[in-house]
Amino acid sequence: MSSAMSNEEAVRAIRNLEPKIEAYAELIVRKGLAVQEGQEVVIQVPVERADFARILVRHAYAAGAGHVTVIWFDDAVSRMDYENVDVEYFRHTPSWKREQLNSLAEEGASFLFVEATDPSALEGIDAAKPAAARLARNTDCRTFRDGLDFGRNPWCIAGAPVAAWAKKLYPHEGELEAVYHLWCAILSTARADGEDPQGVWETHNASFEKNKRQLNEAAFDRLHYVAKNGTDLTVGLPKGHVWAGGAEQAVDGRMFFPNIPTEEVFTSPDRMRCDGIVYSAMPLVYSGQIVDGFWLRFEGGRVVDFGAKRGKDVLRSIIEADENSCRLGEVALISKNTPIRQGGMLFYSTLYDENASCHLALGLGFPECLEHGMEMSKDELVAHGVNQSHTHVDFMIGAEDLNIWGVTAEGEEVPVFENGQWAWEIE
Repeated sequence: MSSAMSNEEAVRAIRNLEPKIEAYAELIVRKGLAVQEGQEVVIQVPVERADFARILVRHAYAAGAGHVTVIWFDDAVSRMDYENVDVEYFRHTPSWKREQLNSLAEEGASFLFVEATDPSALEGIDAAKPAAARLARNTDCRTFRDGLDFGRNPWCIAGAPVAAWAKKLYPHEGELEAVYHLWCAILSTARADGEDPQGVWETHNASFEKNKRQLNEAAFDRLHYVAKNGTDLTVGLPKGHVWAGGAEQAVDGRMFFPNIPTEEVFTSPDRMRCDGIVYSAMPLVYSGQIVDGFWLRFEGGRVVDFGAKRGKDVLRSIIEADENSCRLGEVALISKNTPIRQGGMLFYSTLYDENASCHLALGLGFPECLEHGMEMSKDELVAHGVNQSHTHVDFMIGAEDLNIWGVTAEGEEVPVFENGQWAWEIE
C-alpha cells in the first residue's frame, strides 16, 4: 500500500496532469459542444474550479467562440439559500434568470454544465425546496429547455473534481491527494488520459453503431427485465422507436456529445406501457441528496408504489414533480464490460454512475428516439408514446445478473442482455 502524499507532492502531481487537463478541456469544447465560429458559449461551473473554467474559456475562444458567458455556482451558498428561504420563493424562477437562460438559448448558444458538486451538499434540506427550484426553472425557462431537448442548442455535461466530492470518494486521503485521484479518474473515464483524446472519441463513437443497429433492426415491441434482487419489469416500446447513443446531431447538422463520458445506447419507451417492479442497483444523487436501496412498482406506465432505505422523501419529490414525472422517459442499456463499471468505483454522480449501469429515467422522453420525432409537436410526441415532463431523472438498475429479453410483436423472446452484458458479446 502506497504512503499518503504530502500537500506539496499532491500539488506537483496535479500540476503534472495539466497537459491532460488541457487536452480534456479542448475535447469538451470541440467534441462535446461542437463550438462554431462566432457562437455564444455558456459554461456553468463551481467557483472552486475557477482554474478549470479559465482553461475552458480559453479553448472556447480558440475554437472560434464569439463570446463566452460563465455562470458560477457554489454548493455552500446553495445550501444557505435552502436553509434560510421559504419554499414559496423557489416555486418561481427570478425574471433575471429567465431572461439570462432564454436569451442565451435564443442566440444559439452551446451550453456546458460542469458536474462538480458534493453528493451530500443538501443532506437534511427539505426535498421540496430543490425540487421546486428545478421544476420552476424547467417550466419558466422554456426556450432554454426546448433548445436543449429539441437539438437547437448543443450541450454537454462533463466532470471536474471539487474537494468535498473527492473526499467522499477517497475518505482516507488528504484533500489535495483526493482531488488528484479524482482528476485521474475523471480523465480516465473520459478517455482523455492519452495522446489524442479527440481521435479516441471518434473511434469510441463508432463503437456504438453495432448495438444500435442490432436493436433498431429488431424493432422490439417491449423489453422484459429480470434480476435476482427482485426486478421483474416489462417496458413497452413505441412503434417507430429509435435507439441512439454516442454523438447527437443538432438541427443545424453538427454532431456533439451531450455526455463526456458516455457508454449507453438508449431510447424512449411507451409512456403508457410499463408494468412490474424494479430495484435500484446503485444510489441516486439528486440535487445534493442521496436516495439508496429503493424500488418502484409500475402499473399501466405509472409508478403506483415505491420505497427506499434512504431518501424516500427525495424519491417522492421526483415521482410527484409533475403529472408525468411518474412515467418513464428513457431506457438505457450499458454492458458491465465498460471501463467505468470495471473500474469498480461508485462516483455518487449520475453522469458517471449511469454509464456504469443499465438505467431508466423518470420524466421527459427524447424526440430524437422516435422516427420523425424532431418534427413533431409535444402533443404529437405524447400521442406516439413519448413522455413529456418538466423533469428527467436517471436511476441505475444494472445488477450484475440482470437479464433482458426483447419481445417481438408476435411474442418471440430474444436475449438482449445475459448476466449484465450484451447477449451478442458472449461467445
